[in-house]
Amino acid sequence: MNDSPRRKELTRQAARLFVREGFDRTTVRMLAEEMGIKSGSLFHHFRDKQEILAAVIEAGTRNAIAIAHDALETCDRDPEARLHAMARAHLETLLTDRNAHVVALYEWRRLDDEARAHLAHLRDAYEALWEAVIDEALAAGLIHGDRFLVSRFVMGALNWTVRWYDPAGARSPDELAGELIGMLMAPRG
Repeated sequence: MNDSPRRKELTRQAARLFVREGFDRTTVRMLAEEMGIKSGSLFHHFRDKQEILAAVIEAGTRNAIAIAHDALETCDRDPEARLHAMARAHLETLLTDRNAHVVALYEWRRLDDEARAHLAHLRDAYEALWEAVIDEALAAGLIHGDRFLVSRFVMGALNWTVRWYDPAGARSPDELAGELIGMLMAPRG
């Protein structure tokens, strides 16, 4: 993948347009206008619209993985702290790279088979981080349930915050992560 600064900027601009218009309604001409380049110049950086979509999702997923790794490396080994760190990292991903994350959530199904196969390992790597942290919390008795269902429930709840959460509002991202994770915790007796 070409990671030139220009391509990264074009990818960010494409993500913004895909969120605003949706992948199917976004034309190459619209992308070029958003990016401030001629339609033909777009193909100097990307093969086609599919490659742009894949680049947006790849950039967002790589960012999410990096933020999650950083959060886990700097937190206590305590399973509750790690669960909170992952939730906070997920929210941070949404706050720092909202457009790419929203595109990944809503436009993944628009990827062609080749791009989906190429990006599946990144999505799986991110989900594996969550599953490991959830396994630790389950083993410690902090939460109960089936790992698959718990991970889908947690990530679904966190993903939905892109629709309603205001980081300038009453709760900081750290407080929101704590409250959401607190709702999962088994009662302590």
